[in-house]
Amino acid sequence: MKVAIVAAVILSVGTAVSAQDVATMTSNASTPAIVTTGEAVLQRAPDRAWVTVAAESRARTPEEAQRANATAMSAVTAKVRASGVSSDAIQTIGYNLQPEFDYADGRQTLRDYLARNEIQIRVDALDRVGEILGAAVASGATNVSGIRFDLKDRDAAEREAVSRAVADAVARAQAAATGAHVTVDRIVRIEEQRDMPVPQPRPMAMMARQSAEAAAVPIEAGQIEIRARVVVTVAIK
Repeated sequence: MKVAIVAAVILSVGTAVSAQDVATMTSNASTPAIVTTGEAVLQRAPDRAWVTVAAESRARTPEEAQRANATAMSAVTAKVRASGVSSDAIQTIGYNLQPEFDYADGRQTLRDYLARNEIQIRVDALDRVGEILGAAVASGATNVSGIRFDLKDRDAAEREAVSRAVADAVARAQAAATGAHVTVDRIVRIEEQRDMPVPQPRPMAMMARQSAEAAAVPIEAGQIEIRARVVVTVAIK
């Protein structure tokens, strides 16, 4: 009975193996096959960024904290829009209103209320990221928590990475077949292994102080990696 052979088994054989030897190594499949894993990593210069900024306000009552924060964040978003960022590129990703307490002699005393509004800004011109961050801080933003780089056409880069990963897997299968003195007949199955990684922000957390003029923040985008991993099964003869 013909059987499936994984590449790891074939590659571990130190001497020449005939097709008949390969076919008799296991007996739980109908077609002799080699299974290999292919990987590809592409380096690309990013052309898009997301930055996260927040405004915090404190007051003696929740209503006052909320009003102060609304005023502060309205000023921030207005300044960001005036810097050329469209409204659809600005998204609120968090809002929080909570009391803050002082503790002394085992007693809890209300100090004030903290209101915090956090927005994410998409920037499609990387040379303007620093300028937009500076404008946000100058207009009232008190926190900058991160920056994330990506590609506008990420799908195209991912497809290219998958194509290269498949070519890598097939080349490995060919090498395994050559080492085992068998021949690759056809590709039986291709499976992409996707773990859907979320692009991680580069840390740049800081407390911001308002200034009379916006100060552009120096930003270096570097390169990002696009990864793909596939499992390819080829029939052998």
